[in-house]
Amino acid sequence: MKKLLLASLVIALSGCTVFDGLVHRIDVPQGNYLEQRDVDQLRVGMSKEQVNYVLGAPVAENVFTDDTWFYVFNMDSGRGNDYRRTVTLTFVDDRLVSYAGDFDRPKNFDTPLDQ
Repeated sequence: MKKLLLASLVIALSGCTVFDGLVHRIDVPQGNYLEQRDVDQLRVGMSKEQVNYVLGAPVAENVFTDDTWFYVFNMDSGRGNDYRRTVTLTFVDDRLVSYAGDFDRPKNFDTPLDQ
């Protein structure tokens, strides 16, 4: 009887958050991992091919126009430190014209590569 009571107590408590600190949870990265040094290489006037070389292919493209690229990175951390980083690039005539995102704007962004 004691063993049955102990087993049922263990099963009942196994779903409690008391044990959360003892359970290992993995980090789940999804999307385009970018760093500031990658974004710093962007310049106005870059072609889509050049941007693809620097940052890789975007994780999502606008279905209505291929002139807006979205780079999204989600980190679902097992320790609860989840974060998300986004970069949105806009092209006109296949040339980069604007940058928006969670990273600092590249200080040389407005200087074309050919100068």
